[in-house]
Amino acid sequence: MMPSRLFSAGGRTALEGVRHWTLPAGLASGPSQLLPQRAAPRPLSMGCAGRAKNPEPPRKRLLSEKKLKRHFVDHRRVLVQAGRGGNGVSCFHSEPRKEFGGPDGGDGGNGGHVLLQADQQVKSLSSVLSRYQGFDGEDGGRKNCFGRSGSPLYIRVPVGTLVKEGSEVVADLSHPGEEYVAAVGGAGGKGNRFFLANNSRAPVTCTPGQPGQERVLFLELKTVAHAGLVGHPNAGKSSLLRAISNAKPAVASYPFTTLNPHVGIVHYEDHKQIAVADIPGLIRGAHQNRGLGASFLRHIERCCVLLFVVDLSAPEPWTQVDDLKFELEQYSAGLAERPHAVVANKVDLPRARANLPRLQARLGGKAIALSAVTGENLEALLWRLKELHDLHAAAEPQMLRW
Repeated sequence: MMPSRLFSAGGRTALEGVRHWTLPAGLASGPSQLLPQRAAPRPLSMGCAGRAKNPEPPRKRLLSEKKLKRHFVDHRRVLVQAGRGGNGVSCFHSEPRKEFGGPDGGDGGNGGHVLLQADQQVKSLSSVLSRYQGFDGEDGGRKNCFGRSGSPLYIRVPVGTLVKEGSEVVADLSHPGEEYVAAVGGAGGKGNRFFLANNSRAPVTCTPGQPGQERVLFLELKTVAHAGLVGHPNAGKSSLLRAISNAKPAVASYPFTTLNPHVGIVHYEDHKQIAVADIPGLIRGAHQNRGLGASFLRHIERCCVLLFVVDLSAPEPWTQVDDLKFELEQYSAGLAERPHAVVANKVDLPRARANLPRLQARLGGKAIALSAVTGENLEALLWRLKELHDLHAAAEPQMLRW
């Protein structure tokens, strides 16, 4: 049987805030004639009243870890803490007819390291959490038993991840399988067996395990690709990548369709493969973080060949090349001087045909006129891309290792 005190408290809690139904005067009782009467409101505290008078301004709600995995993330702040070492044990051997067995306390195990590992299957930093805790080592035991060391904790990151501590770059994971020890596990404590000596035959001293290393790291993803498609919004970069590779970026008739970098592989007959990255559109002032800004300019830094995609149907398309080179040079000195080619896209449009001779005259006939939609003159671009890639590979072969 339930005690009356518990029962009354539970009943009061369950019925609190429930509407009470009363009969109006002069009416007969009936289920259709019942009218609701709310319970008396409870007085607000001074803190709630003060908050109601001075409400806080609305703030942008941060994305949860679950929702963040649905987005492309190219920078992350991570707190890593390695495992703690196990404690040493102070005990003495004991068995029948062996009164003075001596110390037999074992050492504790070492804490587990936290390591970053580059993985080709990971395309974004969205799966990286904001905090990682390594595995602790086990304590020592009797009979000189050592504790088990903590297992290492691996954090899988995309290929091309820069690891920074403050403003200093501590690691560059640009090749698959590369590892970096982000936090070192703590050393295990010593048992009293470790302190056995001729002048100390029965030590009782033991040491605790050391805490693991704790660091705050900043991960920054820079897309690894041989060539990068650079251009203004709606210049046809995504359509061009779909035409020369099996990548399927979104294509639409409005600017800023591409919000994330996409990488496609161009296959040649001699089994050579060239990775081409579709960089989101750049506008004037991108180096000052306008538009999509510097968050995507970093993806161009690893490209050894640049393809400036120009909308040939726009008025004065030759100014787009000057704007793109200026933004790249302002972001990083020497970036615009890398081997490059100018791609005049949308040649199938009537207005583009009229602008083509003027663009060729401005650039000295170096522009490759093509149409990503109809496939016109795509072979000229592929041969030019292969030529630029081979020239750079012969000059700096160490930069193209995978």
